[in-house]
Amino acid sequence: MLTAPPGEEVTTVTGRKPLAPLIVGAIGVVFGDIGTSPLYTLRECFTGAHGPEENVYGILSVVFWAITIIVTLKYVTLIMRADNNGEGGIMALTALVSRGLTDRSGRRWLIVLGIFGAAMFYGDGMITPAISVLSAVEGLEVMAPALKPFVIPFTLAVLIGLFSIQRNGTASVGVLFGPVVCLWFAVLALLGAMQIARDPAVLAALNPAYAFGFLTGNPLAAFLALGAVVLAVTGTEALYADMGHFGATPILSARAH
Repeated sequence: MLTAPPGEEVTTVTGRKPLAPLIVGAIGVVFGDIGTSPLYTLRECFTGAHGPEENVYGILSVVFWAITIIVTLKYVTLIMRADNNGEGGIMALTALVSRGLTDRSGRRWLIVLGIFGAAMFYGDGMITPAISVLSAVEGLEVMAPALKPFVIPFTLAVLIGLFSIQRNGTASVGVLFGPVVCLWFAVLALLGAMQIARDPAVLAALNPAYAFGFLTGNPLAAFLALGAVVLAVTGTEALYADMGHFGATPILSARAH
């Protein structure tokens, strides 16, 4: 429970703070990774043996339904309901489940699994920023190969800048990155609408029959592609893990927007 010094009030995430800034902050922090993941997912899917042209609709369908099922059904419909007094994340989930166990041995193993999950979370927190920023900066090589020597120094500068801001708290990060990610999504929507207008036949990939046909008709190619498709859902764990920062309502509202 939140406490405050005498004479001061605690402002809860879902209580008295305006909803709009929380929604924008949630878009920047929670959905930033989800919004960029499909880009390098498609790049990986259409390289190598599993990327021939005849698999385009099948791969697009698998990516679309993977995002829909994991984000909408798994996290929004199920996991986000399992909050621990408004908190989310692996430790909150461990504490929530352990309350229903009376067997001490079972609780001990559950705590061990929770610690293991937390260790993996810390590992992900160390690796993901470096990989994400480096992947983004490497795009400079595509536009200007002469910039290749500057990729690593620029990546380090970006990471140092990000972590220097992050120490000020999630609210500061959300205020900075929320509008940026909103603009990013608007540009993606505009570019996507333009391409769909040029070739509306791509909407056929929304039919799950293409995903099923690709998985059953090309087992080897589908198996190889799934290793890349899973990249499209990286970052979805933030929906549950960041519930304590923003609350469930702003996150769900941000998803609806």
